[in-house]
Amino acid sequence: MAIAKKAVTRKKAIKPEADAPKEATVPMMAKLRIKLKAYDHKIIDNSVRQIIDIANRHGVEIVGPVPLPTEVLKYTVNRSTFVHKNAREQFEMRVHKRIIDILNPNEGIIEALRDLNLPSGVDISIKI
Repeated sequence: MAIAKKAVTRKKAIKPEADAPKEATVPMMAKLRIKLKAYDHKIIDNSVRQIIDIANRHGVEIVGPVPLPTEVLKYTVNRSTFVHKNAREQFEMRVHKRIIDILNPNEGIIEALRDLNLPSGVDISIKI
C-alpha cells in the first residue's frame, strides 16, 4: 500500500513596511458612565428620560440608554412547613438595567446629576 503525502505549504509572515502610514491615534475622551438598576421597568425608563433631558439641556453628547439583559432571580419555597414536600411555590424578581455614557462632560452636568432626585427603587452608580 502506498501512502499519499500532501505537500505542506507555509505562509510567509507579512512584515510591516516602514513606508506604510500608521493609524491615527484617537485622543482619549473623558466619559461618564451611568448605570441604573431597578425592579420596575417603568420607573427606570422615567429616570433615564430625566438624565437624557439634563444632558440635552447642558449640550453634551450622550450614548444610550443601552438596555442590558434583565437579571431574573428565582426562588423556590415549600408551601407547607412539615408535610407535602412536593407542593412548592416559585417566585421571581426581575432586575432591569440600563447604561448611559456621557461623552466630554462639563462641570454643569456633573453638578446637575449630583442634585438629581430619582424615585426610590432606582439604584444609580456614576463612574468617571
